[in-house]
Amino acid sequence: MLRPRMSTSLAIVAAGTALPWWAWAGFFAFIAVMLAVDLGVFQHTAHEVKMREALVWCAVWFCLALGFNGLVYHWRGTELGNQFLAAYLVELCLSVDNVFIFIVIFTYFKVAARWQHRVLFWGILGAVLMRATFILAGVSVIQRFHWVLYLFGAFLVYTGVKMALPRKEAVNVDPDHNLAVRIFRRFFPVAPGDPDGHFFTRQNGRPAATSLFIVLLVVETTDLVFALDSLPAVLAISKDGFVALTSNIFAILGLRSLYFALNGVMQLFRYLKLGLAVILVFIGVKMLIEPWVDISTAISLGVIGGVLALAVLASMLRPGKADVDA
Repeated sequence: MLRPRMSTSLAIVAAGTALPWWAWAGFFAFIAVMLAVDLGVFQHTAHEVKMREALVWCAVWFCLALGFNGLVYHWRGTELGNQFLAAYLVELCLSVDNVFIFIVIFTYFKVAARWQHRVLFWGILGAVLMRATFILAGVSVIQRFHWVLYLFGAFLVYTGVKMALPRKEAVNVDPDHNLAVRIFRRFFPVAPGDPDGHFFTRQNGRPAATSLFIVLLVVETTDLVFALDSLPAVLAISKDGFVALTSNIFAILGLRSLYFALNGVMQLFRYLKLGLAVILVFIGVKMLIEPWVDISTAISLGVIGGVLALAVLASMLRPGKADVDA
């Protein structure tokens, strides 16, 4: 009869939080510099981001993530290096769902192309803060209550199965159905229109938010839901706080460029959601059977990479019309 064994993963649960302060400070300082360069130099003048520029920035963030991954391999070993790469790939694929939602939001609110980068910049900056809070809190919870991992595993299996099933309902981004927007409107006036791309203006001599700020609120609250979904996925792969957080942030920071690169060609990823569903179920099952069966990170990385490759290949061989309701 199989008996549960003590999980070896607990040995590195607190490793990330035990890192020296300069490791955390150095990472966030680097991210701050890159964001400042992106916004202050390349986006100093608001403009519509074209495909070429978006692809260049996609390549920049991807290379930076791989370079940081190499640093993790060298500094903290193969196991954590594999965990970083696996978590980064999964979060990058989960970001494709975010891209679809952004398309729906900007279309619904008729946001001019030249202002979309500004909304995404501040929206993703907020997303980084949310992910940092959730992941570090999640690591702390796992340290105290290891059984929470099994809840995460069950949730991932449920999410994967639900994602694989066809959905007919359309995504609802109506601000009247958004709790955060309704609360904000109750205490702060909102001026119609945003001709200059500002989040705030003055109306009848009083400060007021613009409709562009309402779009930002919808983006932030939507990402809150995605953050809650991605937390179990990243902590299922790595329970090291530093690896889980940095891999997640690198994937999120490339999301703006990913949006502009994929907008209009989402049909090329027809089977990506199905592949992601398979990956989430695999990760969830891996968590649930961890006390009895040890599936190494190297094997998990191979499964994740193989499923993603098959999903992209199937999408290229059999492209279809993008389904806005999926």
